[in-house]
Formats: sequence, structure tokens, C-alpha cells
Amino acid sequence: MKLARFTTGISHEVHAGLADGRWVPLSLIPGYEEPVRLVDLLTPEHRPDLEEQVNALAGRAVELDLGDAATIAQGPVWGAGLNYRKHSQDLLTEQPKSGPGSYLRPDSALIGNGGVIELPRQSERVTAEAELGLVIGTECKNVRRDEWLSVVVGVTAVLDMTAEDVIRENPRYIPWAKGFDTFCSVGPQLVTVDEISDFDSIQVSTVRNGEVIASAPVSDMLYDLAFLVEYFTAGRTIAPGTVICTGTPGAAVISAGDSVHAVVEGVGTLVHTVEQAP
Repeated sequence: MKLARFTTGISHEVHAGLADGRWVPLSLIPGYEEPVRLVDLLTPEHRPDLEEQVNALAGRAVELDLGDAATIAQGPVWGAGLNYRKHSQDLLTEQPKSGPGSYLRPDSALIGNGGVIELPRQSERVTAEAELGLVIGTECKNVRRDEWLSVVVGVTAVLDMTAEDVIRENPRYIPWAKGFDTFCSVGPQLVTVDEISDFDSIQVSTVRNGEVIASAPVSDMLYDLAFLVEYFTAGRTIAPGTVICTGTPGAAVISAGDSVHAVVEGVGTLVHTVEQAP
């Protein structure tokens, strides 16, 4: 099942996907007439009923353009750094030995798909990085690696920005360098894990002005998806709707006027333009 959220703010209109790729507004479904938060649809008690009703409405489905879909994120966004085998070359540094680099991003950094990325005056070298995002579907803590699929409800695309010159100066500045406004986009849709037959083969690509800057399958990760869920839930409670960004195959330096895409094969594509912040 696929879910897409088309508005941002406190209330969120959600569209649910059919097997043939069409989309049904939840406003057509009894009990879901009012705007619904995505996180409310991730709970186990909602999903079976929702899927049944969406399928019953197949004949009334409407075609929608996901190019205008907004971010699906509405809660904490955790991130893994330097997790693809070649990404460490971007920063001329070594891969971490005991676990990935990590950070927690503020909600104020989130923008909807199609929004403008603003280059802050505080950085002279900003990069954009495509990533696969894991969306947590149930409150969890201390999840063992062999149980990771029991707490992840779906996957999505992520475009992650970094003030790279800041990181080069001091790697301890990761949260500060990733916390600028407009520095994270998540979506435009969520694909539930039951639709994914092979996570390792998912191709993640960072594209700038139509050129593929970096591309690699999930199998190129140093720390796999099961490890990341175990790592980020260790000793802390993770709420439903939390997104875990799993790292990038490579970063593209971006400038005002650029167009940048995060392409996650079979999952979704985020599209953004770049401007200099005033």
C-alpha cells in the first residue's frame, strides 16, 4: 500500500494508493472525511480497515500528480552519516568503525517536495544528498536487528542538505550543519514494507541538473538497514512517524539556480530548485 500526503501543517490530507498506481483521497472513505495525520494511519489498528476500504473504492479512484506532493515527515528525523562505502571520499575522511555518523534534525529544516532549497549565508559549500528513509510505524525501543521489520512501516525518499564546509572544519558540527531551514525533504510518498521484495537492490541516486552525481544500491551500505534500526532505537524510545535517513551514495555541491533530485528507485522522487537565502 502506498500513502502520499499533499499538504503541510497541523492537519494533513492523505491519499492512499491502489495496486494499479491510482490514488484515492481519504475524504471519500467513511471515518476519514476530515484531514488525517500520516502518523495516525501507521498504527496497526488502522491499516487493515483502510486498505479494505481503499480497495472497495477502486472504481472511483482518481489520477493524481505526485509532483506536487508534500513531505510525509512530521516528527523526528534521525540520520546516518558516511554509511555508503564511497561517500567518505566526498569528505576526504575515513569510514567510522563502530557505527555510522549520526544526527537529529529539527522540524524547522523540513520542506515539502517541490519547495525551494535556500543556501544560508553561513556556508559557502552546501551539498545535497539522496537517501532512502525508513519510517517507524510503532513506538519502540531497543529493537534487535532481526526484528527491524516489525517496527518499520514503510520506506520513502529523502533529500538531505549539508553545510559541508562546516563539517570539513569540524565533524562535531554535524547537527548544526544540517539544521538550516529548507535542509531536508522527505516523501513524496510512503511505500509500505510489504511491497518491497528486496531492500538491498533499491537504487538511490543524487541527481543535479539532470546529471547523476552518485548512485548505488542499498547493498553498498556499510551498516545495513537492520543495524540502523537497532542502532537508533538503542536506549531511546522512538515514536511512530519518526524517519531514519540511512545515508547517501554521494553528495552533489549545489548552487543557486540548480535543480536537484533525490531518486529512490521504486519508491519516489523528490524535485527541488536552489536559491540563495536573502
